[in-house]
Amino acid sequence: MTTGNAAPATDEVGVRYEQDGPVATVTLCRPDVLNAQTPSMWTELGNISRKLPGDVRVVIVQAEGRAFSAGLDLSVARGDGHSSLATLAQLSATECADRIAGFQTAFTWLRNPSIVTIAAVQGHAIGAGFQLALNCDMRVLADDAKFSMAEVTLGLVPDLGGTKRLTELVGPSRALEICVTGRRISADEADRIGLATAVVPRAELDGAVSDLAAAVLAADTGAVTEIKALLAGAPQRSYAEQDRAEREAQTRRLSDLLGSGE
Repeated sequence: MTTGNAAPATDEVGVRYEQDGPVATVTLCRPDVLNAQTPSMWTELGNISRKLPGDVRVVIVQAEGRAFSAGLDLSVARGDGHSSLATLAQLSATECADRIAGFQTAFTWLRNPSIVTIAAVQGHAIGAGFQLALNCDMRVLADDAKFSMAEVTLGLVPDLGGTKRLTELVGPSRALEICVTGRRISADEADRIGLATAVVPRAELDGAVSDLAAAVLAADTGAVTEIKALLAGAPQRSYAEQDRAEREAQTRRLSDLLGSGE
């Protein structure tokens, strides 16, 4: 695999970037702590998003070791650093919200219509790990995967861009139950309730993600971009508005493919 134009993150930061043609791979690489996430990792994820080459069409988010991510690194959260929970609590409401908005950008860029993002999830994906997977367009799970929205166990709320996608996928009642209990969701249940695009044996996870990426790349780039945007906006539109969005998108496609009319 070759490294693309975006500056690769170092393993010391806990995030690694690699590019192979139109496929970029972002790897969480702190397996010794189950890829627990830190604000430094979020900064690096944000940097990757800003430097992502224009020829990238698919981004795969994966992790080393036996877990996707154990969530927020509590040693950092409970410390006295710049982004600890105690420090955030001392900020004004506006400053605190702004700081969290910066954290969110590490996750929300994965929803960009110009790319298709795939999370490859094995083992636990807890809290921030679950939300990282939720911000991806598709989630391919190993059969040992377990999701949990565990922020409630710390008296906190999920705040990294995962609540809307969760609600869209499973409905408001189920989303509420998942968030207020913080319980573990097995791969089988995730598949049954719509959180998983596919569930495969652990040994087949990499191959399944590669096959899915290849299928996306086989489709027309412009059509994929329009389809992603069309579907992403559908929940906010009425039927009439969605019908209009469809015909406007199709008009753009016909113009791009066959030339503009008079």
